[in-house]
Amino acid sequence: MARDYYEVLGVPKNANKDDVKRAFRALARQYHPDINREADAESKFKEINEAYEVLSDEDKRARYDRFGHAGVQGGGFNQNTAGVGGFDDIFNDFFSSFMGGRGAGGQRGARQGGDIRVDVTIEFTEAVFGIEKALEFQRLETCDICEGNGAEKGSTPITCPECKGAGEVRQVRQTFVGSVVRVAACPRCGGKGTIVTNPCRSCDGSGRKRKKATVSVNIPGGVHDGLRIQVGGEGDVGENNAPSGDLYMVIHVKEHAFFKRKDSEVIYDLGLNIAQATLGDKIQVPTLEGDVELVIPAGTQTGKVFRLRGKGIPRLMSNGTHSGRGDQLIYVQVVVPNALTDHQRELFEQLAQTFGKELSPPQKGRGFFDRMMEFLNGQG
Repeated sequence: MARDYYEVLGVPKNANKDDVKRAFRALARQYHPDINREADAESKFKEINEAYEVLSDEDKRARYDRFGHAGVQGGGFNQNTAGVGGFDDIFNDFFSSFMGGRGAGGQRGARQGGDIRVDVTIEFTEAVFGIEKALEFQRLETCDICEGNGAEKGSTPITCPECKGAGEVRQVRQTFVGSVVRVAACPRCGGKGTIVTNPCRSCDGSGRKRKKATVSVNIPGGVHDGLRIQVGGEGDVGENNAPSGDLYMVIHVKEHAFFKRKDSEVIYDLGLNIAQATLGDKIQVPTLEGDVELVIPAGTQTGKVFRLRGKGIPRLMSNGTHSGRGDQLIYVQVVVPNALTDHQRELFEQLAQTFGKELSPPQKGRGFFDRMMEFLNGQG
């Protein structure tokens, strides 16, 4: 014998529609066969569906209250029509929660606007310290003639006769768990619920028109070549009041005349003549913020690296903030002259006589540069 429908849903006989709906939703989630693997879950789920189909319909509920099960099963309980009066909404709500989505219907006729890519070329120093840029590009915006409804000025869209303005069509089919409602966008109106009979001549009835846009964006210091920056909501406008798409800036950084970059470090190649490397010197070297004095010790060799703390690239974090700053590395290259004056050649020839021509492995103590310094100081 069939159980009492109020008992099945666990509600009193004076329960209102909202109480019935809440009880059904909770039980449907508990006993749906895709979630509950108990042997009797399927039969309980069918029983819950049947109880809700009757108690959610005012006419069926009145007949049930008066005549019991006989009042709603005189012609047989037709599962092929179950849900049209309300069960489908609950079923969609249930799967929306279960699947983490918005339900089969979603926002009728609403499609988010498209994303737009803009390539931006900046100078090396602009990439280091950041800059504000005014970007100009084309995007779809709401038509200012029809104000987005797609109809010619003076006319309005009409209600779609196919879906009666719902924007969606529903089909009920029977499955092993009972009646399942399939909801899809109306094929005639595309889910909008309205049809434009007199399209706007400015936008051809689309409600959107491509226009030139100018957006000021802040490019933070520390960006690198190829970095993509997202600017939310600055893409194409959405349809039917849907959200706009996003703007994506792709950064391209020009090469510097003499600086190079490695992660957060700035690289500078320093050429020293043989006298500077041998005797030492004080020189001015460029940095991103102007020249600084660098002391070259006597006997500096090719490959020597000097480090200037905090003179490199700001470390850009994923949240747009900075975490300190890198260093500037100065790589030394001792430059051997390939052209000499007569006097310079004479001095080198005198120096060469003090070195001799025999080759010997490097030894600790007096080396080449030591002997050169002695010569230049008049000690050789």
